[in-house]
Amino acid sequence: MHDIRLIRDDPAAFDAGLARRGLAPLSEIILAADAALRALQTDMQAALARRNEASKAIGQAMAQGDTATAETLKAEVAALKQSLPEQEAAERAQLAALQDSLAALPNLPAADVPEGADEEGNVEISRWGTPRTFAFTPREHADFAPALGLDFETAARMSGARFAFLKGSMARLERALGQYMLDRQTGEAGYRECATPLLVRDEAAFGTAQLPKFREDLFQTTDGRWLISTSEMSLTNAVREEILPEADLPLRMTALTPCFRSEAGAAGRDTRGYIRQHQFWKVELVSVTRPEDSDAELERKTRAAEAILEALELPYRRMLLCAGDMGFSARKTYDLEVWLPGQGAYREISSCSNCGDFQARRMNTRFRREGAKGNEFVHTLNGSGLAVGRTLVAILENYQLEDGSVDIPAALLPYMGGVTRLTPIT
Repeated sequence: MHDIRLIRDDPAAFDAGLARRGLAPLSEIILAADAALRALQTDMQAALARRNEASKAIGQAMAQGDTATAETLKAEVAALKQSLPEQEAAERAQLAALQDSLAALPNLPAADVPEGADEEGNVEISRWGTPRTFAFTPREHADFAPALGLDFETAARMSGARFAFLKGSMARLERALGQYMLDRQTGEAGYRECATPLLVRDEAAFGTAQLPKFREDLFQTTDGRWLISTSEMSLTNAVREEILPEADLPLRMTALTPCFRSEAGAAGRDTRGYIRQHQFWKVELVSVTRPEDSDAELERKTRAAEAILEALELPYRRMLLCAGDMGFSARKTYDLEVWLPGQGAYREISSCSNCGDFQARRMNTRFRREGAKGNEFVHTLNGSGLAVGRTLVAILENYQLEDGSVDIPAALLPYMGGVTRLTPIT
């Protein structure tokens, strides 16, 4: 959510930020709605003041025996009482319209975010690792992993497309990945492990900005709750409507949860394989910080995600997203892209974002500095540490052998119960 005061103070800067997002100038429309709201509020305050003044005057007129004046004043007070509910309704409607307009607008990019309309404008920051040289032509995971226990046909019979049924050591490998990531993030990276609800209400989905814009990408239950598309929704809302002591910041939380996405806007993309699913596991990393600490926290969070890829010896690159390719809530985002030899391309495996105070305003989450009287909005950050299914795909493709089996990365061996290689299920 945007601060209307900042738009009033510098509408040109606001429109310039929207332009970087590919949006037309809107400050004039927003400020007109804001002016109309303030006019309604002024009129209502004036009517309330006049009603109170007239009510006092009635008593004075009666005390003086001036019944004519008293009756005139009574009629005025009655008219004011009758008009006030209409004014209050108009004020509520105008406030809701203004808030809806602001809620529909994405966060503004940070100053150091590159220009660009889409992924072509993203900037490579660094690379780690050298893609393996194969003595054979590496295959995409969808072509050999079904024989190892990544079963799409069984899942399709019961659930439809974009689901998978994992069997045997393949299922154990996915579980091992989630546990390994969680252990690393709670240990070396210092995140607090949380077990969160998988269903949230409207206000929680609004707080992290999945609503209203991305309603079609979510699954909704018959009682109106929403299945989380990421545990960012539940972790970030843990501090909803709170005033946090400065000494408690930064907060760092992590959770390993299933995530649910309808993929309404992804028709035709990654229809084969395990890249884009309706249900998948992810380790989420959420931070809540003071404003001056959020840039450094983004670097720290991204390194926490990179450390997993390095430990698994998976080549990757870090990309700084351009203004036109960032997510709705983000003011700055790094994507980590892992090398998939079967595709011969780098593919996203983690996205780490600094949202500034954008989500905090929607959740009304603030903090109080030591010795200060007022409160300030916190900054929130989120990132994947990592997407478990996509990491599974990366292991399958990078550790594949010519006979269709897959070696287990050394870092995961303590979690695999003696299994060192995935082999075809007979």
